[in-house]
Amino acid sequence: MRSCRSAFAAIALFSGVLNVLMLSSSIYMLEIYDRVLPSRSVPTLIGLSLLVAILYAGQAVLDFVRGRILVRIGTALDEALGARVYASVLKLPLKLGRGGDNMQPVRDLDSVRTFMSGSGPTALFDLPWLPLYLAIIFMFHVLLGLTALVGAIVLVLLTVYAERLTRKPVTSGTQTGIVRNGLTLAGNRNAEVIAALGMGGRMAAKWEEANRDYLAEQRSVSDIAGGFGAVSKMLRMLLQSAMLGVGAWLVIEQQATAGIIITASILSGRALAPVDLVIANWKWFLTARQGWQRLNRMLAAMPADARPMARPMPARHV
Repeated sequence: MRSCRSAFAAIALFSGVLNVLMLSSSIYMLEIYDRVLPSRSVPTLIGLSLLVAILYAGQAVLDFVRGRILVRIGTALDEALGARVYASVLKLPLKLGRGGDNMQPVRDLDSVRTFMSGSGPTALFDLPWLPLYLAIIFMFHVLLGLTALVGAIVLVLLTVYAERLTRKPVTSGTQTGIVRNGLTLAGNRNAEVIAALGMGGRMAAKWEEANRDYLAEQRSVSDIAGGFGAVSKMLRMLLQSAMLGVGAWLVIEQQATAGIIITASILSGRALAPVDLVIANWKWFLTARQGWQRLNRMLAAMPADARPMARPMPARHV
């Protein structure tokens, strides 16, 4: 990971620029409602539309480049560790015997690479920019800012609670998966012996029991993640409606304009979008994190072999 620091710095920079560019839609709506419609100025409308189209194009390019960098970080990580992981897999039967799933380190590396190449890291890089959106909403009106802040706090607490609830099932699911895969590999390696001794039915029953445990853990994780995802989506919709309601009250009291209502609602939704994405990808984040921890422990326990001492080439022929 240390060798990818410059790439991560570039992603952080792109994320910052992207989050600033994402303000363009909110500012566009504010200008439309508060400047273009009252003045009925078509040239202003055309100019704003062209400007926001250019900003959208720049946003798309940066988002595309950020995604490509993440994919290449995952590939670089795999290339850096792949050989050592494979060498460790070859040593595992010598240290731990042939029981268990000795291919789990390869799966762990795959899970880390897959997570790094997906949308999960982008949400983690976008999450620190949530205060920027909240600060802008506070600039519109304190009540709007407080409404958005309460919604953000609730969603962040929901994310923390989801992490606590899913941590144990994800760990248990991985362990039961290792047992299940170990039985599969053992049955495959010893197929002739199992057939000769008539143990096929017993092995199948043992595998089915391990598979039931694995499916139960996976179902538990999916239920928790799905439940929190539904609650998060509901809270986001509720927050946007609350922003519209508070904004409408402020307009009635002549403390805000119609443009501020729409803009604040869009900003609140954009501010909490990374939280929603983090909750949606939390299962895969935990899987990748635990896989990375297992890889670190395994590689620390099995250091790379020392290179053989180089010998000079013979100077003469016999």
